[in-house]
Amino acid sequence: MLVHSRKARWAVWAVFLVLFLLLFALPLLVVLGASFATHWSGVLPSGMTTANYRVATRGEALEALTTSLVTAAVASLLALTVGTWAALAGAALRKRYRRLLDALFVLPVAVPSVVVGLSVLVAFSQPPLLLNGTRWIVIVAHTVLVTAFAHQSVSAALARLDPAFEQAAASLGARPSYVLLRVRLPLLLPSLTAAAGLCLALSMGELSATMMLYPPDWTPLPVLIYAATDRGALFTGSAVAVVLMAATLLVLLAVSRVRTRASYR
Repeated sequence: MLVHSRKARWAVWAVFLVLFLLLFALPLLVVLGASFATHWSGVLPSGMTTANYRVATRGEALEALTTSLVTAAVASLLALTVGTWAALAGAALRKRYRRLLDALFVLPVAVPSVVVGLSVLVAFSQPPLLLNGTRWIVIVAHTVLVTAFAHQSVSAALARLDPAFEQAAASLGARPSYVLLRVRLPLLLPSLTAAAGLCLALSMGELSATMMLYPPDWTPLPVLIYAATDRGALFTGSAVAVVLMAATLLVLLAVSRVRTRASYR
């Protein structure tokens, strides 16, 4: 740490702990407490029950959770494919063209996601690509929103990649396709899995663009949470939010295990 005094270090840790509790832990604990409550008129919730979770893990909520998982998985796979391809192609470009490519990929996250949703809605509401009213328009919007993170992650990993491995393979007569599939991509695997985890987490929580696009038969879980709280079912909505957080955490833990094995290899 940059602080060398023991008292100063304790002060820094104390400030960090207070800020962490107030800004991160407390809101999550409030949602967790509300998910088990039927009333909250005082400092603490009352009427503790698990009925909210029975609603949050059945019927419409379970279907919405499946929708979110499928949307996040497909969007992340598409984003990882496009982002990796663009990063590999951009690595061979001149510096100014590479900056232009980076700017194009960052543009969707530089504007509000509702603008991205509107753009996708306008772009795919007319032939030849008529996706409005289908699940694919939601997946496309999520892909557009998370591709920037996949591209930036892979680009940063490529910049740190030692070219000696590729040069050694090429000097031994390996074709460019072999070098790409057996040398570059395996070396990039930890970064690819990290990018996949980030894309999955962002897609699971996306709401603004989704609200503009989702059809009635493809309702992701964040939309269901918003609908529940909007009609006053705050405790049920809190339980659904906890289910969403738990599902996202489990997905990220699974991806982190893949990343750990990839790093070990």
